[in-house]
Amino acid sequence: MRVIVDKELCIGAGQCVVTAPDVFDQDDDGIVDLLTDSPAEGDRDAVKEAEHVCPARVISVED
Repeated sequence: MRVIVDKELCIGAGQCVVTAPDVFDQDDDGIVDLLTDSPAEGDRDAVKEAEHVCPARVISVED
């Protein structure tokens, strides 16, 4: 799995951080920070859920 985020389009809702805190964080402006682009096997479902709930659709996942 590879995770890609587009920080330029992030609106800082933070749903990704709530859903997959081991993979996503927010910077001081609330914009997504990707902690790892290749999450652990145990984080796969949470990352896919974060992709689904992101209101700005800035997260994409490649398997």
